[in-house]
This record gives sequence, structure tokens and C-alpha cells, in this order.
Amino acid sequence: MSKYTIEIIYSEEDEGYIAIVPELPGCSAFGATEEEALKEVKVATDLWLETAKKEGREIPQPRGKELLSAFYEDAFRATRHQEARL
Repeated sequence: MSKYTIEIIYSEEDEGYIAIVPELPGCSAFGATEEEALKEVKVATDLWLETAKKEGREIPQPRGKELLSAFYEDAFRATRHQEARL
């Protein structure tokens, strides 16, 4: 199982959910439900990685934890800043 970040958004135009793996260019999938989009993007991620290995392409390291840490640090700073103003 890979540790890549997955973003899922609803597309009104497509009337369904699009799942994207930002760290893997072009890696995305569609589903009628969030669960289906997630399932499909996991398959797409495995295929993307398999193809990259076969073609000798560089495979980006997962940055999921880095992105999550940055998000929490920003949220923590904002909360502390608000508390200091009170």
C-alpha cells in the first residue's frame, strides 16, 4: 500500500467524484461515489508506480506526512495567534 496523498473532489460537470494523487503527475480516477473514486485511484496509483518502475522513471517520495504536519503547524499557529489577541 502506498502512502501518497489522495485528494477527492466532487465534479458537478462529471456528476461524480474525481480522486487525484498530486505527487504523481497525471494519476487520477473517477467514481460515482467517494468510495468508488478512492478504490479506483488506489488501482491507478499502483499502475502508475508499476509503469514508472518499468520505464526507469524517477518515483517521487510520498509527502503525505510532510503536508499534514505543515497543515497542523499552520492551524496551531493561527489558534495561538487568536488566543494571544484575547
